[in-house]
Amino acid sequence: MSGYVQDDISEDELERQRSLYGPFTQSVRELVDVTIRTLVDDDEIRRAQAEIEAITARLREHQLDGPYGVRFSRTGRGRPWGNTVVGLRNPAAPPLVIEHDPSGRAWSDFHLGAAYEGPPSLVHGGVSALILDQLLGEAAGAGGKPGMTGTLTLTYRQGTPLGDLRAEAWIDRVEGVKTWAKGHILGPDGVTVEAEGVFILPRWAREAIEAQDDDGKPTPSYFE
Repeated sequence: MSGYVQDDISEDELERQRSLYGPFTQSVRELVDVTIRTLVDDDEIRRAQAEIEAITARLREHQLDGPYGVRFSRTGRGRPWGNTVVGLRNPAAPPLVIEHDPSGRAWSDFHLGAAYEGPPSLVHGGVSALILDQLLGEAAGAGGKPGMTGTLTLTYRQGTPLGDLRAEAWIDRVEGVKTWAKGHILGPDGVTVEAEGVFILPRWAREAIEAQDDDGKPTPSYFE
């Protein structure tokens, strides 16, 4: 389970970190957006570059040795804050705030700006795949059938415009350790991309869940 870290922080500490890193990461997202769209003069670009490089050097003075992974407590949900779709601390993530239903459904309303462009004014097809992979996996987990992506098949019905969008996903069927999920992205003119995926619970996760059950302790949300 490399990358899954149990840290058992308190609710107060969790909220402190959320309040600190959420706005900080959002400021970097704004920097990414303005990097694409700014029209200031050359000298201003050079000054901004020097300032950004100085800030980067300061922040690198103390950092993790590798990626963030997933942090979790014995009773809390996982914190995938480095995740490229939902990560609180990842400025590459929009991020999506995903709602769940225990029937095996997941959905999210979100906004994609200039950083996610493929064809002019449209979302890059790979970004659509990224989002639907996450949504289908979240639906599987919400229904108590979490897993790693085995296959993901997409059908692009029309261009997905940048701006306000919605994604929805649901469990289609389950066979043993395999879960089939479906979903789509909705734009102003209806469905733009459809997806179907197979999610497989790996052996290490099955063993970890069985061990937790034997101990009588809540199972951590490894796939959050």
